[in-house]
Amino acid sequence: MAANGLAVATVAATFVLLYGFDRLLLPATVLYGIQFVCLAVFLTEKAVRFWNAESRREFLKYNWFELPLLSILFLSVVGAGRWFSAGGARLAILVAIDTYLVLQVIVKLCRTMVAAAATGKNPPRALASLFVVLIAAGSGLLMLPRSHHLEPLSFTDAVFTAASATCVTGLIVKDTGKDFTPMGQMIILTLIQLGGLGIVIFGAVMAMILGQALSVRESAAMQDLLNTQTLSRIVRMIAFIILTTLLVEAVGALALYSMWEEADGRLAAPEGRWFCSIFHSVSAFCNAGFSLFSDNLMSYKATARVYLVIAPLIVLGGLGFSVLYNLLSVAQDHLVRFVYRLKHPGFVFTARSPVRLQLQTKIVLTVSALLIAAGTGALFLFETCRPEGPYKGDVLTAFFHSVSARTAGFNTVDIASLSEASRFILIVLMFIGGSPGSTAGGIKTVTFAVVVMIAWASIRKRRDVEMFRRSIRLLVVGRAVTVVFLFGLTLLTATLGLAITERHSHFALLDLLFEAASALATVGLSTGITPSLTDAGKWIIIFTMLIGRLGPLTLLAGLTHEIKPAGFEYPSEPVVVG
Repeated sequence: MAANGLAVATVAATFVLLYGFDRLLLPATVLYGIQFVCLAVFLTEKAVRFWNAESRREFLKYNWFELPLLSILFLSVVGAGRWFSAGGARLAILVAIDTYLVLQVIVKLCRTMVAAAATGKNPPRALASLFVVLIAAGSGLLMLPRSHHLEPLSFTDAVFTAASATCVTGLIVKDTGKDFTPMGQMIILTLIQLGGLGIVIFGAVMAMILGQALSVRESAAMQDLLNTQTLSRIVRMIAFIILTTLLVEAVGALALYSMWEEADGRLAAPEGRWFCSIFHSVSAFCNAGFSLFSDNLMSYKATARVYLVIAPLIVLGGLGFSVLYNLLSVAQDHLVRFVYRLKHPGFVFTARSPVRLQLQTKIVLTVSALLIAAGTGALFLFETCRPEGPYKGDVLTAFFHSVSARTAGFNTVDIASLSEASRFILIVLMFIGGSPGSTAGGIKTVTFAVVVMIAWASIRKRRDVEMFRRSIRLLVVGRAVTVVFLFGLTLLTATLGLAITERHSHFALLDLLFEAASALATVGLSTGITPSLTDAGKWIIIFTMLIGRLGPLTLLAGLTHEIKPAGFEYPSEPVVVG
């Protein structure tokens, strides 16, 4: 086990030394020799595990991906001299070895992440630790000379960029398209994808794809993360997450490909346009808000695909995978029943009850639609009433910012040019955010709905909180109130901290509140003050983004995990409120 961990660390170090610096710090032959030794360690480990396995058939079944990988590696080494020239043969062998080593590192890290979450000792703290580790690793990679064009990239700015990408926020202190090289942009894209899906969920997905069976404890941990009811649905839910993500992002990239203007030098070549399409598709679906353009999407304000592609990607990413899974199940059930009725017109009833929309799905769809409509109306009204409004009479732009403010952070107009009323509406939308189990932040739509219905139940003098003719459990009500309280407290604390650290910068208090809300809700909209923040202010935003991504309730659960509930109650006494 120790040899495995050392080999993984050594492989990562060799890749950094080979590809992270303008000049090699060690001879290439030495680094490649070290990789050959690590390859031998991995192959020896596989052979020992196969030899000691209780059931070698089961071992091969759970490690089926090893056979094609080893076959490709063997053919590349043996046949490279026949298929390529001398220089090409060496390159083919090195590429094959590097690919095998990268996949081995990914598999082992993914298994480690799932195992860490499944220890049961303190899952929230383990999840927070994993995010911190990913941010630290991303910061180190972004500081490599071949990752940026800056001289140099400060440690604070590197951590800020890595944290913003991992927490799928989108706040930037450096221009993503100009200040970072393609390698740096690829690192940011990887951090967005990992942070959007969640490290633990991503680890379990990769483990499943590569044939690694989840233990009962690991399956139980994934059940808690995905809010599934039974262990039997875990694999299906994980498969649905990865397939949905890949499918939606691929369709989005295809739809965006021809949108980019060839006048931009970076997009003159097809590979540049493909990378730009993939980057913005992933950023939109993961609700990150990162863009390769200095003005975000302002240059494409009049382009229809911003509203027909980017906006739907943001909405889908903000609904939550459990909602998407339920919607797909209902659609599939309706299709099966329709086909059955066509084949058997005489049968009216079937033994199996139909798949219905869950309460969670109904709440998410209803609240999301109402918030988008209300936000669009408010922004359109406030900006149309101003003679100098940036999108006077433009309902599509108001609609786009109503969608983007709750989750993503893309913008097609300068946020600083909006009225104070419009910016306040955006703060409210950011505070509410997306839906549970999604890539979005905020207190979440369901939490907002529960809190509103608490007040409605009190007005109606109802004992229970009810929605869609269903009662909400008291435990859920308590969590909703706690989430709102903790989010509000964190927002006020972050704003106060910024007011102290930026007291010499002459920033308006509303701008500081906007910045804190954007960081806490992991949205990424800004009035333009982010790059001008002091280092202390940037660190406040970094911690605020991390808290917003993990959720204050998760952090509180990690801090109070060891506290046991009291075994007694005090007598009650009436108090007056309101």
